[in-house]
Amino acid sequence: MITAVSWIPKGNLKAVPDVAEPPSKEDLKELIESGAFARSVDDSNEDEEEIEEDGEEISEVDHAKAVAEAFGKSSKSKAASSSMEVDEVAQGLKELDMDNYDEEDDGIELFSSGMGDLYYPSNEMDPYLKDVDDEDDEDDIDDTTVKPTDSVIICARNEDDVSHLEVYVYEESSGSPNMYVHHHIIIPEFPLCTAWIDCPLKGGEKGNFVAIGSKESPTIEIWDLDVRDEVLPCIQLGGTEEMIVSKKKKNKKDKSKKQKIKIPKYKEGSHTDSVLGLAWNKEFRNILASASADKKVKVWDVATGICKITMEHHTKEVQAVAWNHYAPEVLLSGSFDQTVVLKDGRQPSHSGFKWSVMSDVESLAWDPHSEHSFVVSLEDGTVKGFDIRAAQSGSDSDLKPSFTIQAHDQDKGVSSISYNISAPNLLATGSMDKTVKLWDLSNNEPSCIATHKPKAGAVFSISFAVDNPFLLAIGGSKGELHVWDTLLDANVARKYGSNRS
Repeated sequence: MITAVSWIPKGNLKAVPDVAEPPSKEDLKELIESGAFARSVDDSNEDEEEIEEDGEEISEVDHAKAVAEAFGKSSKSKAASSSMEVDEVAQGLKELDMDNYDEEDDGIELFSSGMGDLYYPSNEMDPYLKDVDDEDDEDDIDDTTVKPTDSVIICARNEDDVSHLEVYVYEESSGSPNMYVHHHIIIPEFPLCTAWIDCPLKGGEKGNFVAIGSKESPTIEIWDLDVRDEVLPCIQLGGTEEMIVSKKKKNKKDKSKKQKIKIPKYKEGSHTDSVLGLAWNKEFRNILASASADKKVKVWDVATGICKITMEHHTKEVQAVAWNHYAPEVLLSGSFDQTVVLKDGRQPSHSGFKWSVMSDVESLAWDPHSEHSFVVSLEDGTVKGFDIRAAQSGSDSDLKPSFTIQAHDQDKGVSSISYNISAPNLLATGSMDKTVKLWDLSNNEPSCIATHKPKAGAVFSISFAVDNPFLLAIGGSKGELHVWDTLLDANVARKYGSNRS
């Protein structure tokens, strides 16, 4: 499945990424001590609930019945298959005539010229191999070279219990566009969220990094996208230092029996549970906000790796965070406590503003065309819009939404939303109901202008491109990345065709 997608602005990925140095003994030791390998083994032995393509959970009982049924069928056919295998092997050996294997046929071989095979002392002398190496080298260089006109998408994926980050190149042409995986990074934990960062963490004016938040891990990893075959992140925010072993009695009656329990010791300022949401501050480029299942919101300085601020204004898991485009000190957070909270870094003593949204928060987005407006998508299939100026008036009655739309099925959450940066009031929504919709929010009177079924399964993440804003990246439970050119829809082209950049 694909859990998160986002675009990198054109020209930021190196034309030919560097190749990482082989890991040192210290790097390998760090990998082992981090417990990533041990966690992978432990996770594979645990009973986990499976997710169907439509996002619905399969119960453990149904899963057990299916396994038992499959095992029963294989057991019944075991005796028959064993005898069949013996017969098939015997017949195969007979056809091969292994008794006469060493006897050579002096006749002319099939596909031979009849004069024996020609031998050339070097590839240069062989006319059939002439210029092949040069052509292959040129093709290899062309395949790995990223052009300034290429769009780039980063895609967090988990497949067959292996998690990795894929870097896609999307080539636009007069014909059909071409999209391929340029390179990928193996990551140790199941990814839940990503945030692109251009802070120059390795010197220079700009960098090209991605921050990743993971399931059941308090660590935020930052990887260099301009380096291939890297085995360790360049920066880790938070995480555990070591595991403290504590002995605990198994029961009160038998005092002699004790079991060892590993208790994590967290780094200073670290989250203590899964990281569910990330947001990079484009104005203060070294600042990253994080949301966690530990009910906390944190603000990090990625240049130093230090947590600068910890906020505890939510009572349940915090799912999403978002910085305001016009006032970069203003941060939104949304939680499973069914509230959205605004905090202003310019007023640290202020308690902030809180909106009750009546359902668990799935995603947040500030309107890129207005500093006062934001939208929130919810587990009950609705999307609500708010104007923060109403909250600033101080009246609780003014905290009502500017609009509410039943965007998708009521029992399927709106997992992701994305504003179009070129066309004002154009919002995309993606849902567990397997559909993506486009909405015109003009005058706080939303109307659906397009519905798309990308065959991605339950949709987990969508994102409009920055450089070609009518391209929408879509990732879901089927694990295939889709890019929808929304201007191919007649309604969208008629309404927004003049906005194409």
